[in-house]
Amino acid sequence: MKYIASLPQKIRRAATAPLLGLALLLSGTAVQAQDLAAIKERGVIRHLGVPYARFVMGNGEGFDAEIMQLFAKRIGVRYEYVPTDWINVIQDLIGYDVEYRPEVRTTNKRAIRGDIIANGLTILPPRKKLIDYSQPTFPSAVWLLARSDSKVTPIVPSGNLAKDIEATKAKLKEANTFVMDDSCLDPRLYGLEGKGYRLQRFSTNASLNDMVPAVLKNESEMTLLDVPDIIVSMEKWQGQIKVIGPISGEQLMAAGFRKDSPELRREFDAFLNEIKANGTYMQLVNKHYRSAPRYLPEFFHAPSIKK
Repeated sequence: MKYIASLPQKIRRAATAPLLGLALLLSGTAVQAQDLAAIKERGVIRHLGVPYARFVMGNGEGFDAEIMQLFAKRIGVRYEYVPTDWINVIQDLIGYDVEYRPEVRTTNKRAIRGDIIANGLTILPPRKKLIDYSQPTFPSAVWLLARSDSKVTPIVPSGNLAKDIEATKAKLKEANTFVMDDSCLDPRLYGLEGKGYRLQRFSTNASLNDMVPAVLKNESEMTLLDVPDIIVSMEKWQGQIKVIGPISGEQLMAAGFRKDSPELRREFDAFLNEIKANGTYMQLVNKHYRSAPRYLPEFFHAPSIKK
């Protein structure tokens, strides 16, 4: 990679009745299934989206928003955007509150507000326990970003990603760095906890879109950030920020589905393959992330994506 610098019954805790809880979960899933046929009968598909990095812009535009509008036309239903936030987006899909610590688990039942999550959602192991993912919709990775006036200097790429990641992690001792729990910027995902790094928690009630502005306001000198947001930020705040180096290897983003919606997921995957083959996908990439193929060539130059 090139661096640019609802359950109908209440479930008790799994620790006290794991088998009963699992049985209730499976039975509840069957009762509440809202798969492709039910969505077509309802006549509307509800797109759960968090405004973020041009994936969802909140005005009907955005890379994922426009893909979802095309998908709604394909399956012959009306498109409906349902705004949410990073704390609630998965809960709004599956219809349960979620706790991530000490392990991922669902707790209280709540309303299901949408049918698909599409907003630059990174595929992460904890999330895979809660939802199913489509085929990848966009590539990503987590890099370290700093203000341009920071004393922290970018690493010199060695050609070895593992070495570059370790070199970048060492920079975390030089200045405060924003991280965000229970997101793709969670330091636990990258072995950053308890290492003496100067990590500064960014509020999970805030938007990821607020991280770079907070850095520019001197609230922290550096921040972890995923590549799509970095691409947007480098264009928006040209000359005010710089990339220090990589924190992770390549990651992938995808649309998120309830585990009881396999037909909806398969239909979306077939649709995604079609728009990649007919050029529509790259038209949207070029509209919203024109420089992405230059920074993430491995994904965009794949044979499955027609130019």
